[in-house]
Amino acid sequence: MYLAEFAQAQLAGLKHLVLVGAASPVSFFAYPEIASDLVPEGCTVHVLAKPGDDSTAALEELADMLGAPADSAVLAEPSRPELPSGPLNAESFAAAIGALLPEDVIVVDEGNTAGLFVAGFTAGAPRHDWLCLPGGAIGYGMPVATGAAVASPGRKVLNLQADGSAMYTFQALWTQVREGLDVITVILNNQSYAILNLELSRVGAHPGPKALEMLDLTNPLLDFVALAQGLGVVATRATTAEEFSEQLEAAFATPGPHLIEAILPPTL
Repeated sequence: MYLAEFAQAQLAGLKHLVLVGAASPVSFFAYPEIASDLVPEGCTVHVLAKPGDDSTAALEELADMLGAPADSAVLAEPSRPELPSGPLNAESFAAAIGALLPEDVIVVDEGNTAGLFVAGFTAGAPRHDWLCLPGGAIGYGMPVATGAAVASPGRKVLNLQADGSAMYTFQALWTQVREGLDVITVILNNQSYAILNLELSRVGAHPGPKALEMLDLTNPLLDFVALAQGLGVVATRATTAEEFSEQLEAAFATPGPHLIEAILPPTL
């Protein structure tokens, strides 16, 4: 889980933790003086369904055993943020997605630091599925978006993709074109491995110029529009909230693979 402190606060005081299609929570990274196992002391972990099991069937069987009423789920009221205007940053980018996200989209989230606000802004959006980075490895987003589109050919896939991790599996775009997959890739370009810069400060490190240079993506500057076009993908670049909203709305309305390079500031 990331950030570990937030997970610890949410889990604090629990006496029982029931896992349904999930693994026991552990920290994304290791930190000095902080346990990687996030289950609070004195909490008993119960595994109702392992990852890969039929979680819905397990929950239904549990409800039957407990005699729980089969009432319809209580859903939150639909709500959307207004379309943002002005500078494009992590918050306005997230607001645009919340304002425009259609029903039944599959969101693949490897936005990392630049995507921290998206879940909040899409909480009241039409029903959609969310596939999130399950661990500390990066490069997950593009191949998972490709797989989701293959598995669900009638649904639009939105891949929120951090710039640094995009460079691990960028060739997935070629597959999306070859197979005619309906995937929108949004590159969150803050020109750095920002999550690692953040982690340096969180562990109390004092990096020198060479260490900082290794986490910088401006030498040479990456041109994701040109890279995507070289693989056959329709690609655009957004530098303002208005440009991003316009390009995202157009991509939702047009089938086939698209890439939007969202130019964001280097910090939140």
